[in-house]
Amino acid sequence: MATTTPTGVRGGHAKHGGSGAPDGTPMTHRQIMEALAGLLLGMFVAILSSTVVSNALPEIINDLGGGQSAYTWVVTASLLAMTATTPLWGKLSDLFSKKLLVQIALIIYMAGSVVAGLSTSSGMLIACRVVQGIGVGGLSALAQIVMAAMIAPRERGRYSGYLGAVFAVATVGGPLLGGVITDTSWMGWRWCFYVGVPFAVIALVVLQKTLKLPVVKRDVKVDWAGAFFISAAVSLLLLWVTFAGDKYDWVSGPTYAMLGGTVVLVALFLLVESKASEPIIPLRLFRNRTITLASVASLFVGIAMFAGTVFFSQYFQLARDKSPTMSGVMTIPMIAGLFLSSTVSGQVITRTGRWKAWLVCGGFLVTAGLGMLGTIRYDTAYWQIAVYMFVLGLGIGMMMQNLVLATQNQVAPADLGSASSVVTFFRSLGGAIGVSALGAVMANRVTHYVKDGLADLGPEGAAMGHGGTGGGGIPDLDTLPGPFRTVVEAAYGHGVGDVFLYSAPAALVAFIVTIFIKEVALKTNAADGTPAAADAAEAVTETAQAGVAGVTSAAAPEGPVDAVPGTAVRGVVLGAQGEPVARAAVTLISPAGRQLGRSVAQADGGYVLHAPGAGSYVLIASADGFQPQASTVVVGDEPVAYDILLVGTSGLTGTVRAEETGTPVQGAMVVVTDVRGDVLATGRSGDAGEFAFGELVPGAVTVALSATGFRPLALPVEIGGQGVTRVEAALRAGALVQGVVRAGSARSPLSDARVTLIDAAGNVVATTRTGEDGAYAFTDLDAGEYSLIATGYPPVAGSLTVAGHGVEGHDIELAHPGE
Repeated sequence: MATTTPTGVRGGHAKHGGSGAPDGTPMTHRQIMEALAGLLLGMFVAILSSTVVSNALPEIINDLGGGQSAYTWVVTASLLAMTATTPLWGKLSDLFSKKLLVQIALIIYMAGSVVAGLSTSSGMLIACRVVQGIGVGGLSALAQIVMAAMIAPRERGRYSGYLGAVFAVATVGGPLLGGVITDTSWMGWRWCFYVGVPFAVIALVVLQKTLKLPVVKRDVKVDWAGAFFISAAVSLLLLWVTFAGDKYDWVSGPTYAMLGGTVVLVALFLLVESKASEPIIPLRLFRNRTITLASVASLFVGIAMFAGTVFFSQYFQLARDKSPTMSGVMTIPMIAGLFLSSTVSGQVITRTGRWKAWLVCGGFLVTAGLGMLGTIRYDTAYWQIAVYMFVLGLGIGMMMQNLVLATQNQVAPADLGSASSVVTFFRSLGGAIGVSALGAVMANRVTHYVKDGLADLGPEGAAMGHGGTGGGGIPDLDTLPGPFRTVVEAAYGHGVGDVFLYSAPAALVAFIVTIFIKEVALKTNAADGTPAAADAAEAVTETAQAGVAGVTSAAAPEGPVDAVPGTAVRGVVLGAQGEPVARAAVTLISPAGRQLGRSVAQADGGYVLHAPGAGSYVLIASADGFQPQASTVVVGDEPVAYDILLVGTSGLTGTVRAEETGTPVQGAMVVVTDVRGDVLATGRSGDAGEFAFGELVPGAVTVALSATGFRPLALPVEIGGQGVTRVEAALRAGALVQGVVRAGSARSPLSDARVTLIDAAGNVVATTRTGEDGAYAFTDLDAGEYSLIATGYPPVAGSLTVAGHGVEGHDIELAHPGE
């Protein structure tokens, strides 16, 4: 027994967004951009929160009495909070309203920012940065998730380019803005935390008005235990990395205790996740090779990316004696590279669907950029540093968003939030580890270089000991005499160079890992949790190898399929004419949205899946050239026979020409509506008068055309079951006659005058009345002779010749005799 519930997917533009609209219809580019406006503002706030502080940190830490450890922990605290909460935000997005979660994340960020600006100690600032990080973690994870819910993977590269542009603007503008604020006497560094609040408020308002996503109602069970154990494990690991070599030796009792505690916490996390009904990080995702490799690559990219950029402000301010504002200006080459590569790669990936080459190139460039930056010293020529930063920016832009894209392309819609947040989680984890570990290394190396430099100055230098850098302290260069100041600047230049050099191996690992990621071209349907037909067999094989229950490989259709546990659901996938649809992807989904099985139809259209037990399930089928089909299947104790009927998608093309001359009509508006009057597609004709729409449902439609200077035209069209239907439309020229009726001795405009247009045969063509301004107009007129009669005063009649196109002006004057 089976019942069917069609999805009712409607056709649209040849290129459109995903099925993010509340009614399941595709979203237009305009709708997507309106919805993205608030989301991009939220992302701007998230990025600004970290970049605006970067150039102010040396002064902030000095004012609050902190040292190098506090410097790195102001950054690490935010990254740690992001890392720990990102999977939780991702899981919550699979259960609750994504729009509400983005707004909650913005409110948390604003609360943390306001209190951070009131900090009186480095400890209080670090605590506030944790609160900020929770909000920023939500914004970072949810931005990718909401985009995935609205936009097809193939189109997502294009919109990821917008995200990359926002990233670049916030990353460039943040340090500059932070430097200006810090250098402005009446503001000071505290305003670095307040400046993002107005943007967050605007984002809240815009999101409320523009972001409309469907909310999936189902039983909610949040994995709080998993969130606690992963947060505790990451926190303990970072504490060990920060204090080892400073508070205690790398090989010591505290090291064993903290590493042992981390291992225990990770083991408990894995145990909890394996038993949780709604795990915060579904471990089964890591059975997919692409997701696993992308996560590993993200971990090492995070180490390289964050560690390679956080220390730029210290280099330019402490090694080159630049102001916070100039420190921001000097990092522009890196951001320019990031902006360029993220935008270009997004556009190219949208057109081609191929992303691996960008990942591999990005990994190579990040490694090369960090390696070159590892050679810098305090007196290195700036143009060399600018080139190195540009190369690093190019690599980061190619890798950052595309690792998320590759992961999203591998999962079903129900796991989209969790999979996206897993990649972001590992990137943030890598960043937290990198900043914390390399911050400790930096403090050690700077102190070492300062002592060596002072010793070279002789007895006077040796008397200064560590030159103010002992215990990781940050010196005030303005208080140091010339020779000692040069020593400290050289130490910071060499120390930051070491940090970049130590980051390069992490980037190299990420580069090597990306080489082994197997490329699967991006899908063209956002709502389709299965791969495109060309990649379906590969996806089935990978999933079968992963051991997911109920998956039957198309490569072995005649095997002992009944030996698979569960109740068999089998049938044939057919087209509209009854022909079998080979290589259609068929997926079985639980009521909770979890994928239970996936198969690929064979040459005769046959498929077989296995449900784990009696109950109601959703069967999804899709294939190239057909509309996706969703059906409800009720399974009992006996095998179920269920055939699936797919409706083909067709294209509509045509040309718009002028009837009189046969010349193409450029910019004509073309609107396609169904029999109910619902708009299926809109567009404009091109330079040659051509127009084209794809993925329209076969059947009767109306094609309406209009253009300036021509009469509107409506054509009934029957779209065939397959292929492309062509329409030739000839528009008749239509003139516009307009003017003003004036009356009286003053010849002032006359309102409510009746104007009648009569053709040469004496037929009334149209009648109208003038408005307050005395104006009248007749549209869509053929060429010929006409008469105009105006009444209101004594009637006046006059002749009029219409050329058949353009605008004809004809004013009318009415008057009593003698006026």
